[in-house]
Amino acid sequence: MQQSFTINLVSWQNETDNLRSIREIVFINEQNVPEEMEWDEFDTISKHVLALDNDRKPIGTARLLPDGRIGRMAVLKEWRGKGVGSAMLKRLLQELMRQNVTQAILNAQTSVIQFYQKYGFQTEGEEFIEAGIPHIKMVLILK
Repeated sequence: MQQSFTINLVSWQNETDNLRSIREIVFINEQNVPEEMEWDEFDTISKHVLALDNDRKPIGTARLLPDGRIGRMAVLKEWRGKGVGSAMLKRLLQELMRQNVTQAILNAQTSVIQFYQKYGFQTEGEEFIEAGIPHIKMVLILK
């Protein structure tokens, strides 16, 4: 049976608990990102995507900073490989194009470079460590 989900563009103010719950599970618990590094002043001023399953339970999130950077993309383990990340990324790219932004920028964990390359993102610069995890800057020129 095909599991389905919805992707919504939301604000931090309206969905704080759901957005926090996913990032706590994925980044803080799974990837051992220090809690003080996970939460910052950009959450309240960013747009967020929230993926919900059919029972309206949160299963994924990502944020779009005011400068057009994509970040904090996280999908619960049991939902990975089921199109949630792809759907969230497509929704964020649609939003960037709606805003007439000419390029999408993100810092990808090196373990998921190929995921972003499927959508045309190219690596730029040298690998770096963020929160103890190897990352690389990736850029996509939007048409």
